[in-house]
Amino acid sequence: MSGHSKWATTKHKKAAIDAKRAKSFAKLIKNIEVAAKIGGADLAGNPTLVDAVQKAKKTSVPNDNIDRAIKRGAGLTGETIDYTAIMYEGYAANGVALMIECLTDNKNRAAAEVRTAMSRNGGTMADPGSVAYNFSRKGVVSITKAEGVDEDTILEAVLDAGAEEVIDQGGGFEVISEAGDLVAVRSALQEAGIDYDSAEAEFVPNLKVEADLETARKVLRLIDALEDLDDVQNIYANYDISDEVQAQLDEDE
Repeated sequence: MSGHSKWATTKHKKAAIDAKRAKSFAKLIKNIEVAAKIGGADLAGNPTLVDAVQKAKKTSVPNDNIDRAIKRGAGLTGETIDYTAIMYEGYAANGVALMIECLTDNKNRAAAEVRTAMSRNGGTMADPGSVAYNFSRKGVVSITKAEGVDEDTILEAVLDAGAEEVIDQGGGFEVISEAGDLVAVRSALQEAGIDYDSAEAEFVPNLKVEADLETARKVLRLIDALEDLDDVQNIYANYDISDEVQAQLDEDE
């Protein structure tokens, strides 16, 4: 989930974790296939593929799966990869804005499933453009906190590469830049020896909505339902959960 409360995660039972892990693997593989189809199988000349592979490896997708996905996407296996990117817009509880990014081989199925998940979990669909103005396309690099890696160290490494800000998310940092500066920021971190978890162009909210406990419960329930859909790749939302509310959410489990 890309709601910019990435580090505010809730605990789940093992079965639920395993199911989500399988879906996560499938979505990461799909990203690799699309990146390879668009830019080719050569990692040296395809920064989008580099980022897709990096994220998959960080999520423990097996190397064999990654290699097969690259070959499939690049057309080296004779298989046809044909996905369409679609963005749906909507609202969750208390006017929290949602952008739902899908990658699908069946647009009708994706539309029907997203609408059903929204209506069953207190969400409403919105017209194209009515939510998007709340977000800006930005480069976002996620870094897990580690010894010797603090906000000042990261900022020093990325400032000249076009980074706009470094945000402390509790369990890690996010480096925000213009989407066009993402590769330069990622490269600057690598040169500084700073490990990162993911580097992606995302929709970052311009203004966040503070979510109380009840709103947070409803929004997260809706996001969980949407994330369960095979065609949904990313969800961007403009809610903000305080540490106090997160502590209460943790107690719900």
